[in-house]
Parts: sequence; C-alpha cells; structure tokens
Amino acid sequence: MSIGRISVMAVMMAWPVMTLAEDASTWYQEGQQALATAKKLQPNHHQARNVILFVGDGMGVSTVTAARILEGQLQGREGERNKLAFETLPYLALSKTYSANQQTADSAPTMSAIVTGVKINDGVISVDQRVLNGEKDNRKVQEARLTTILELAEQHGRATGVVSTARVTHATPAATYAHTSTRDWESDRDIPAGADVKDIASQLIDNFGANGIGDGIEVVLGGGRSRFLPDTEDDPEYAGRKGERRDGRHLVHEYIRKFGAAYVWNQEQFDAINRATTQRLLGLFDRSHMQYEYDRPGDIAKEPSLAEMTGKAIDILKKNPRGFFLMVESGRIDHAHHANKAYRALTETISLSNAVRVALEKVDLNDTLVIVTADHSHTMTIGGYPERGNPILGKVMEGGKLVRATDGRPYTTIAYANGKGYYPGVPGDQVLDLPARSGRIEDMSNVDTTHPDFHQEVLVPLNSETHGAEEVQIFAGGPKAHLFHGIHEQNYIFHVMKDAFGF
Repeated sequence: MSIGRISVMAVMMAWPVMTLAEDASTWYQEGQQALATAKKLQPNHHQARNVILFVGDGMGVSTVTAARILEGQLQGREGERNKLAFETLPYLALSKTYSANQQTADSAPTMSAIVTGVKINDGVISVDQRVLNGEKDNRKVQEARLTTILELAEQHGRATGVVSTARVTHATPAATYAHTSTRDWESDRDIPAGADVKDIASQLIDNFGANGIGDGIEVVLGGGRSRFLPDTEDDPEYAGRKGERRDGRHLVHEYIRKFGAAYVWNQEQFDAINRATTQRLLGLFDRSHMQYEYDRPGDIAKEPSLAEMTGKAIDILKKNPRGFFLMVESGRIDHAHHANKAYRALTETISLSNAVRVALEKVDLNDTLVIVTADHSHTMTIGGYPERGNPILGKVMEGGKLVRATDGRPYTTIAYANGKGYYPGVPGDQVLDLPARSGRIEDMSNVDTTHPDFHQEVLVPLNSETHGAEEVQIFAGGPKAHLFHGIHEQNYIFHVMKDAFGF
C-alpha cells in the first residue's frame, strides 16, 4: 500500500463525525475473546528454517502508537482500535537500548547488540567494547571483531539478505556485515589519514566469498549508490554528480563479478527482475538514502517501496533449501524524527507495517521466526487530552472545541522534547538551515499541523532532535518467539535468533 501525497486534514474533513458503538457489553465480550485466544496460544519449539528481522530505526513506543492511529485515520477508520501488521504477532517484550558506554545510544551499538549478542560502545559497529569510536589501528579492530547473525547464517549455508530505505552502508544495515570503529567510514573517502581500516562499502564485498565468509549476501537493496562508485563515474540518476570513491574501485562491478548478481538502480529495472530465475540481486536506488514514502512519487527514476523490496527479497532467498536470514530496516523513521517531522516518521512506520504484512503473506510462521523491533527511541510524545477520533497530527480537541494552553493558544497532540522545531511559513527540510528555536512560537489556530511538512514544536532548541533512552518493543511470531517475554537486554535478541536457527 502506498501512503500517497495526502493530508490528514483532507481525510478528516471528508470523514463524518464518528459514532462510537461500544458499550459495557462490547468491551467485556472482546476481553473474553482475547482471553480465549491467549489460552489457545502454544509455543513453537521447532527449529527455524528462516529468520526475518525487521528494524524500525527510531521506532519507539510512542511512534508505534501514533502510527497505528494515523494508519486507521488515513483509511477513514477509527485509529485507536486499529492494529499495525506487526501488532498481530503473538509475542511481545521490551528491549533495553543503552549501549556499553551511553545511557542514550545511537544506532551503531544498538543494532550491533541485536545482531552480535554483545553490547558495545557508541559509534562503533560489530566490534566489542575494547574498541572506542575512531580507533585507527585495524589490528585492534580485527581482534575485537564480533560474529553477526548474518555471518553465522552464511557459515551454515543459508541465503542472506539486507534491505533498507537508508544507505546500505548506514549504521543499521552495516552492523550485519561490517566491522569498524566508526560508523561514518562508509566510503574510503571518509577514512582519515593514518587510519589502517577498511571502509564499510568495501566490506560488503571483501568480507564474503573467496577468502571470506560464506558465498556472499544474496540480496542487498537500499540506498547509498555513491559509496560504491568511483569519483570518475557519473551517477546514472543525477546529472553532474559522480561517485565518491577515491581508490578507483567500482564496487558495483566487483559485486556483480564476484557473486554473479544482477544489478538495478531504478523502479523499472527492479520490476523487470524475474524472481524465479534471479539468484542474487544488488539494488542501489539513490546516491544517499532512499526517498521518504511520502516523497517517493516525486523521485526522478522512481524507487520501489519497502514492501516491494521485502517481497522480492523473500522470493529470491526462499529458493535456498536450507533457509535464509533477512534483515529489513525502515531507516527513515529516524531521519524524520531528527527533523521533527512527525508525519514522515509515522508514514515510514506504516510502510514498515506494510512490509511486515507482505512477509507474513509469503512465509509460514511454523518454520519462520519473524521479529519486529527498534534500535532505539526518540523524544516524540503524545500528550494532552484529545478526544477519541481527533486527528493524531492535529491540535488537541475536547467536546469538539480547541483546548488552549495557559498562554491562550492551542497545542498539538504530538510534540518533541528537543530539536529545531516549528517555523511559520517554512515548508519541508528548509527548517534544517535555520537556527533552532524552542517554546511557544506563535498562535497556530489557523496553521494546518497535519500537513506533511509541518515540524512539531520543541522544548529544547537543538540543531537536530535526539534519540530517546526508554525501552522499545519486540514483536515476534514463529519458532522460539515465546522466548521473548518481559524485559530483556537488547543483545538478547541475537541469542534467540541463534537458538531458533539451531546454530
């Protein structure tokens, strides 16, 4: 499903006033039905043939709640009683996201914990906490190298895949296959003088196959094309732009030759890929990150959705009789939150739900463990006392009337603790070029706060909104999914995946 270029307010204006049909009997009967369903739930102790790990980058609890409501409202239904696709999975737990050295962590150590089973320091990827951010000695990095669940799958003959709407060299996807002391060293151009280390993009090739692990990652889909092209190569989509690599390596050509993969960089080529005959696929759909779901229709060469990439990846990977491991990241939830753009953060979360729905249609939970989680949270809050059915991106309403703060002005249900925040009359990402401002800026009585380009108000002015430190959810179904219960350290997720595979 595509969100499309649509304003929530436009939907709400066409939506008749909701009549809530529940009564005491409704709630009681639903409670009894839920209890009966729970009593029938039986743990699946089988070994998993496949494991699919979905990661909503920055998808905290409040993000899930707001996205659930928004999805329902965009479809003209009640949002509060809606369920995202991954909320139908039977098991739920919480994950503690602090890193080895930070109370509030970034994506590099949190994702590394998820895929290696070990908590590590901020800024580093899949090496233990002996390595600090910026370590230039490759010998120390290699000594601290941690084996990832993707690498274990490769060692055991499984097919593997990495799908992301971010650059495939960005922290979350990189943690599955790379080992480095700095998440920012995505291309050789990024590595400082005196550092004897490999950049992340090159590790996607060099760490696998001959003289490496397994036979190479079968499916890689996402953004980050410039990190794979030499600085003499024209970008196929953006006139006048070239690749970034200074070492002369053309990593796209190397990937094709080494692993026998097909390569695509736009929607038309992606659609033309024959799932039945394609064994390996590399798709790099943008120079940097892929477009937000809302902005995809305006992309120059067009891009596949996260759901489309997930479906094609599964179709290719499931041909391996031993099974597969697939990591799917909705990477731009995080980016939208950093910009205080709740509309895009929530529609990116809905796109993750669509991808999970596609996966659940293509696999059998009898032999496939499906996990949906986040690496960390953000500072977005849902507050006030809005009445049921109030647009989640709108101003707080009670009894059909605007609720006003003590300064006499209305306020929105969604806000952020920090960031650049609201600017009047400034659409889109232009706000990122302006100084941060905090507090109540102006009377927004006549401002459409549901507009996709609206940036929510903030309390503390910062150049970019920060991550949050509270726990995030783990949704799971399939073999060994019952092992997720209560509250866990984030690195526990790896151990369940490893046990489910029987490694």
